[in-house]
Amino acid sequence: MPVATPRVVRTDLVQPDGRHVHLYGDYDPAPADYRAPAMPNGVYQRRWNPLRREWVLVAASRQSRTFLPERADCPLCPSRPGHSSEIPAARFEAAVFENRFPAMVPWPPAGGSCEVVVYTDEHEGSFATLSENQLERLAAVWTDRYRDLSSRRDIKYVYIFENRGEQVGVTLHHPHGQIYAYPFIPPVAATELRRKTDACLQCRLVRDELADRRRLVINQGGIVAYVPEYARWPYEVHLATRAHRPTLPDLPPAGRLALLAVMQRITRVYDRLFEVPMPYMMAMHQALGAGAAAHLHVEFYPLLRDRGKVKYLAGSESGAGIFINDTLAEESADRLRALLE
Repeated sequence: MPVATPRVVRTDLVQPDGRHVHLYGDYDPAPADYRAPAMPNGVYQRRWNPLRREWVLVAASRQSRTFLPERADCPLCPSRPGHSSEIPAARFEAAVFENRFPAMVPWPPAGGSCEVVVYTDEHEGSFATLSENQLERLAAVWTDRYRDLSSRRDIKYVYIFENRGEQVGVTLHHPHGQIYAYPFIPPVAATELRRKTDACLQCRLVRDELADRRRLVINQGGIVAYVPEYARWPYEVHLATRAHRPTLPDLPPAGRLALLAVMQRITRVYDRLFEVPMPYMMAMHQALGAGAAAHLHVEFYPLLRDRGKVKYLAGSESGAGIFINDTLAEESADRLRALLE
């Protein structure tokens, strides 16, 4: 059952082009000369691939999206006189807005929604450098957005994720993540959710890793982090709640904070691994609504396989769907554990 908790303080605004902005916590109003950036015109479609039996999203306007701007021109920083960002506030604690260059739009024939989650109004830093208060607020923001988006009749799956680093394709350095609310269940989630077994597979995986211990990285606050035996990426880490919890709202606030605290410890270990900011993808998998078949878990896919060496998705991974991992999961776990604070 979802845990009843007080909603975080949220201020809802609508830009002239109809996009919604949600300011979480305290904020200062935008400067008097604020002019909201407008969403460009473009073609948004879903096209069905009959060979793979999967959807492809067409978002033709994304070619013109903001690309690695100077700090003074960052669209995720607070607005100031002479600079109108995506955030209509001169100061804020956390913000969410509908992407100006989305992969999906909430109208036919595409459907769906793409939101940008701005972790802080501070330009420098990352998820790894957020304070405990900021982590707690972010947990509340993710939970609030999950509740709102999953309650929409047109949404079939809510996917919270983060891309970090230019090697992943990030075009903005300000600390942020994203939420895609799909009008269909994407293939990875569909594979996880279609299992018809009496017992939860993720619960069994957690028990197995706790018993084996060779690949265990962190066991803290009801959260288990481990390098899966079947890791596809070098230094890939999965996190899951020890107890069966389908979604973020099924965790109490302390449990959500515990999850983000362990996530943060993993990102800090990644940055120490090769003594550079680790580019990674973070993927949060959970149920839609009250579906108890899913077990909330988070997966990290770091891109560096060694110092200065990127793990590329080449012919086998992209063409055949078979990953080749250049590392042993047990050795990767040893190395990550040794770097824990």
